[in-house]
Amino acid sequence: MILHCVFMRLKSAMTQDEKKALFESIAALKQVIPGIIDVKYGPNVSPEGLHGGFVDGFVVTFESPEARDAYLVHPEHVAVGERIVSSSDGGLAGLLVFDLNL
Repeated sequence: MILHCVFMRLKSAMTQDEKKALFESIAALKQVIPGIIDVKYGPNVSPEGLHGGFVDGFVVTFESPEARDAYLVHPEHVAVGERIVSSSDGGLAGLLVFDLNL
């Protein structure tokens, strides 16, 4: 299994409703892209203060590296990914992606 972690610095102008809609569109990918086991999202709640400005994020659990790879090029993911990039402060610079083997 793969744990796909995405940490975001979203634009400060985003409202809570806009954030909610963005995260719901990410979670909805589970219904259309095979191989997604689970999706979780939310704000960073760590008390350590080491977030480096990445205060929102989500994780997607995939059944295999192949499922993750298929997700990366899936048209629905590409569309949501473009929305994420345009919502991030600095575009791609406002994102941190880290995948772990489970």
